[in-house]
Amino acid sequence: MAGLTFSKSSNLNNSIFGKSQEPILFNIEKKAEAWEEKSQIKNIYMVENSKNFAEKITSVTSMDEFLPVGEGGAYPKADMQEGYSKVIEPETWKSEFVITREMIEDSKLLDLKHKPVAFTDSYYRTRERFGARMLAGAINGTDVALGGKSYSVSGADGLSFFHNAHPSKVNGNIQSNRFSNLFSKSNLGRIVEKMSLFKDDNGNILNIAPDTIVIPYNAELIDTVFSVIGSEREPGSANNNFNYQFGMWNVIIWPYLNQFINTSANNMPYIILDSSYNQQNGGAVWIDRVPLEVRSAVDDNNDNNIWKGYARFMCGFNDWRAMAVGGVDGADELI
Repeated sequence: MAGLTFSKSSNLNNSIFGKSQEPILFNIEKKAEAWEEKSQIKNIYMVENSKNFAEKITSVTSMDEFLPVGEGGAYPKADMQEGYSKVIEPETWKSEFVITREMIEDSKLLDLKHKPVAFTDSYYRTRERFGARMLAGAINGTDVALGGKSYSVSGADGLSFFHNAHPSKVNGNIQSNRFSNLFSKSNLGRIVEKMSLFKDDNGNILNIAPDTIVIPYNAELIDTVFSVIGSEREPGSANNNFNYQFGMWNVIIWPYLNQFINTSANNMPYIILDSSYNQQNGGAVWIDRVPLEVRSAVDDNNDNNIWKGYARFMCGFNDWRAMAVGGVDGADELI
């Protein structure tokens, strides 16, 4: 069963709508299950359930290394410090659809199926679009405006999640995870090398291991990506050298990004992601406070059956080291 809850008013039991409740709910649940199966939110964001008004996500610096102390030596005290933190507050989302009495009386079966399916599509599409909108905002370096509100795309360090000057909390130089290099075999290798050398707030190398490529639906970019990673032998060459990129990658093609990213010859963004680091440390974070609640009742003013949907969720960004973006026009070039 999909992750939603359902309740209905007692005035439905003996009403003309009584027998329609289960078929409508079945269509909602069936569509919800299909959406949850294909959703990319869980693959790009660290999804957490919450019971709180807001969630504070805090990192800690790495622990001091073991030290040689000699025979019978005392234990040195290992130290850790709190890193940057980010507060994510779930937003409230609502919608509704109406089944009229006339639909039931006239047995308009198509409407009885179409409306709940469209309602469910709307909810899950809202989630995908919002997740893509936030990720695109981070790529573009601009907060997201929606419904008269502004949603931050900054990470825990206060800078845009993709930025060329991320500071270290304790020790170390500024670092970048936003580059202009268009996708190619050599540039993929350069970005992976850069990510592998990302350092924590103590200046220690984290050994990031990217395994996922996230791209919009662009035929040229898709062709380039798979020509680089899809061949066991070196792409574009007649020699027999092994292509070390082969078999290393999961590719997420997310069409919802297309609506929020303007691609061109010099602007063709692609995201490189360490999915394990992202899930463990919360790079991109999705907070589900209240999963979709569906409520059905009869409106005594017009005899219509009102189906209401209520949910609370939000996404945001914390630890930038989980991802890097390339192909951004005007960003720093990685040499």
